[in-house]
Amino acid sequence: MRQRLLFAAVVAALGTVSIAVAEDLGTMMRDDRQWVMPAKDYANTRFSSLAQINAGNANQLRVAWTFSVGSNHGQEAAPIVVGDTMYVVGAYPNEVFALNATTGDLKWKYSPHVDPSSQGVACCDVVNRGEAYDNGKIFFNTLDDHTVALDAKTGQELWVVKLGEITRGMTITMAPIVVKGKVLVGNSGGEMGVRGWLTALDENTGRIAWRAYSVGADKDVLIGPKFHPFYKKLIGKDLGISTWPPGRWQVGGGPVWGWISYDPKLNLVIYGTGNPGPWNSNQRPGDNLWTSTIFARDADTGEAVWAVQLDPHDLYDYDEINENLLLDLPINGKVRPVVVHPGRNGFMYVIDRATGQVYSADKYDNQTSILRVDLATARPVMNDAMKPLLGKNISGICPASPGTKDWQPTAYSPLTHLLYIPHQHLCMDYKTSEVGYIAGTPYVGATVDMYGGPGGYRGEFAAWDPTKRTKVWAIHEKFPVWSGTMATAGHIAVYGTLDRWFKVVDDRNGKLLYQFHAPSGFVGQPITYQGTDGKQYIAILDGVGGWPGAIANAEIDPRVRNGALGFTGAVGDLPGVTSGGSTLLVFSLPGGGGRAP
Repeated sequence: MRQRLLFAAVVAALGTVSIAVAEDLGTMMRDDRQWVMPAKDYANTRFSSLAQINAGNANQLRVAWTFSVGSNHGQEAAPIVVGDTMYVVGAYPNEVFALNATTGDLKWKYSPHVDPSSQGVACCDVVNRGEAYDNGKIFFNTLDDHTVALDAKTGQELWVVKLGEITRGMTITMAPIVVKGKVLVGNSGGEMGVRGWLTALDENTGRIAWRAYSVGADKDVLIGPKFHPFYKKLIGKDLGISTWPPGRWQVGGGPVWGWISYDPKLNLVIYGTGNPGPWNSNQRPGDNLWTSTIFARDADTGEAVWAVQLDPHDLYDYDEINENLLLDLPINGKVRPVVVHPGRNGFMYVIDRATGQVYSADKYDNQTSILRVDLATARPVMNDAMKPLLGKNISGICPASPGTKDWQPTAYSPLTHLLYIPHQHLCMDYKTSEVGYIAGTPYVGATVDMYGGPGGYRGEFAAWDPTKRTKVWAIHEKFPVWSGTMATAGHIAVYGTLDRWFKVVDDRNGKLLYQFHAPSGFVGQPITYQGTDGKQYIAILDGVGGWPGAIANAEIDPRVRNGALGFTGAVGDLPGVTSGGSTLLVFSLPGGGGRAP
C-alpha cells in the first residue's frame, strides 16, 4: 500500500516533483507501474506483476504510438520508465530522448558529441544497451568511452567523464547500473586486446570511486583479504599474471560489457567477464585468469569476495558476460540464494550466491565442444576432438562463438517458476592463426564460419525449469533470437525476431498469442509499464543490427561467409527480409484506460 501511495503522489505531481519524490531506487523497482532499469530489478528478473495485458486478450494488442530514435544501426537498448516519462538511448551517435510514456510526446533530447572514429573500433555494430536512473539523474555511456549524467527532468548535462581510449580499441556499449550512489560501468573491446575493467563512479560528481581490472596483479583486480573463492585452484598470488604467458595479460581482454546484478542482503555486485585475447588460444597457454569468470564484489569497495572461472583458457570466444539472475531455489532439500547463469558455453549454471560453489551445470541446447562440467572443480571437461589446432580447420563445433546465448537477456517468472531464454542455435568451423597485437586494431587470430545447428533452425525461444533442470517448451525460429525478453503476471512472455516479428506467447506453454510485422528486425529489449491513463503498455526498440544483424544494416558482402567475425555465413539470407531501422514501438489494448482483471 505504501508503494501505491507513493506512486499516486508521483502521478499527481507529474512534471513538477515526480522525480524528486521517487528517490528510493529499491522501492521504485518494485513498483511495476514503472520500469526503472533495463533489467527491471537488481535480480535481473525482467518480470512485471502487471496483468491488464494477459494471455486472454493479448490477441487484441495494437500499436499505440511510435517514435524514431534516428540512428539506422542495431537498436539493442531497453527503454526505462520513471513516473510518467520514458527514457531511451539510441545506437551511435547515442542520442537520449525523454518522452511522455503515455502519449509519446517528446519532452527533451540530448545529443552528445561522440567521436565518429569510435565506429571503426566497435566489434559488432555500434550498439548501446540502455540507460540507468537514480536520484533525479539519467546515466548512459557513449561509444567513445564517456559516461554522462543528465538531469532527468530537463535533460541538462550534469557531468561527463572519459573512461577509456578508442585509440586502444576500447568502446562502451553496456547499460550502466546504479548501486548505493555509484554508477557501475564496464568496457568493451575483447577483440581488440583491451584490458577489461569494471569502474564505479560517484553518481553526483562522476569521480572514480574504484576500478577493478579483469586481468593483472591482485592489487589491480582488487583481490585481497576479503577474497575467498570456493575452488582451491583459484587461490594464489597474482593469478591474473601467472596464468598467462609473460606479458600477455596486458592485452588479455576480459572486458565487462554485459549485465550486472546486485544482492542488497550480501552487498555483492555480481557480473561476468569477457573472453581472453586473442581468440587463438594457442598463443596464450594457461587458464588466463580472470577472463570468462563470474565475480562477486563488495559494492562499496569493489573488493573481490569470490570468483569462479567458467571457461579456463577459453578456446572459442565463450564470453561469460551474460546476465546473472538472483533467485532462491531448492538445493539438496533446502532453499538457497543462488545465481542462475545461462552460460554462453551452453550450460545453465546454478551457483551459490554467497560462496561461488557451482551446484549444477546442465546443457540447455546442442553442445559438442564441452562434454560436461566437473562440479568438483567447476571446470569444463573439453571434447578433445573439437580443440583448435593452429592452422587446422575444425568442423562441427557447437555452440558457435556467439555461444548458445549471447548478451540478449533471459527473464524469470515467479508464477511459473520458469526461465524464458532467447538464444541462437548455431555451430561453426573454426581455424586459428597467429596474430600480432597492434593497438586499436583487431586482435583475433581465428577464421570462423557459422551455420545452423541440427534441426534446420538457427534460433530458439525456450522455457527452462531451473529446479527440475530441464527444458519445458521451445519455439524454433528461422534466425537467431537476438532480442531480450520479459514475462508478466498476465502469463505472457515477449520477444522479437531478426525477421521483423514482434511476438507475445503464453508463458505456460509457448502458444503464440499475438504477432506484429515491424519495419525492421528486432535486437532490442521489451519492457512494460502503466501509463497515466491507467493502461498497460509494452515497449521495444526496433532496428536490426548487432553482431548477427550487421549484415542487414551495413555494407557487408553476404557472399563472404566469414564476414562479421563469422556471422555472415549463418545469416546470409537476412538482408532479404529486413533492413536497418530506428523505431520505438509501443503497444496497448484498444479502448480507454483499463484496469487489471
